[in-house]
Amino acid sequence: MRRLAGWVLRRLGWRYHMPPPPEGSYVLIGAPHTSNWDFFVGILALWALGIRARWLGKKELFRPPLGWLLRLLGGIPVDRSKRSNLVDQVAEILKRERLAVLITPEGTRGKAPYWRTGFYYMALKAGVPIALGYADFRRKEVGIGGYLYPTGDIRRDFAAIRAFYQDKVGLRPEKQGPIRIQEEVEELASD
Repeated sequence: MRRLAGWVLRRLGWRYHMPPPPEGSYVLIGAPHTSNWDFFVGILALWALGIRARWLGKKELFRPPLGWLLRLLGGIPVDRSKRSNLVDQVAEILKRERLAVLITPEGTRGKAPYWRTGFYYMALKAGVPIALGYADFRRKEVGIGGYLYPTGDIRRDFAAIRAFYQDKVGLRPEKQGPIRIQEEVEELASD
């Protein structure tokens, strides 16, 4: 599967890259997330890079007829209408098992005013790094650009994340929102 996925990506004109992953678990960001095509390019890249990742998706995606396939591809349905301790649950799994959990912090394919921070707190609570995964449609590059160990200073860590993603372009650039946390949006609104 690894060779086949790499071959398909190359035939489609994509390059893929990943520095050696850290030992153990990590949280993998999937960004920018502006189209359903991100999923297909991302899955091919995961296979080509030999990453066996689990990913979180809204439960509505897992309905028949394709729900079984999405689960087979590593999907974990999440009920976003319920408040739960999903961050704590995933952090515990990351501590116990050696795996990568893929999260799209924009939370939607549409333009979001800020990134959701659950991925950050999952990594922080589990003591694992955040992999800066990307699919840059302008350059036709996909992969992981590096690893960030969260410090607990979310503003400083988000500045580093923002710097990495500043030149990455999704398939639909008009749907890319700013890389900032909710508190930054609220501060801008109050000024």
